[in-house]
Amino acid sequence: MSKTPDLSAMFKDVLGAFPVDTKAFDEAFKTSATLNEKLSTVALTAAEKSTDISNKWAQDTLAKMSDMAKAKAEPADYAKAMTDFASAYSETAAEHMAAFAEVAKKAQMDTVELMMAAGKDMSEDAQAAVKKATNEATAVVKKAAKAN
Repeated sequence: MSKTPDLSAMFKDVLGAFPVDTKAFDEAFKTSATLNEKLSTVALTAAEKSTDISNKWAQDTLAKMSDMAKAKAEPADYAKAMTDFASAYSETAAEHMAAFAEVAKKAQMDTVELMMAAGKDMSEDAQAAVKKATNEATAVVKKAAKAN
């Protein structure tokens, strides 16, 4: 009966032969965490501003509805109040939708700015890591060549 090879020992030996620079992983994690923090700030700011716009819109609508709900002397006054409300609501709806669009536009611009900066940082980090690895590999090759 054959003995099953110990794969964990084999993997341990293989992985031990390849030194890993954990500093690069630490830096990548920190960069990622910082980017996520900034993106979260953009999203939360946009959500806060959107909530403010929604609240103001609701308050404006309720104020206009209270004017419309008041008792009128003539039946025609009800029709006029409803027409005035619809007209005012349409006007404020356009204003509030424009405000929402501005919030979305700012969030989009901030996000693109962050992603471009992150891409630049990651590119610089990758270049530095490749340069370091190249220098280390060159040193090992030179050392091996001198030994022979």
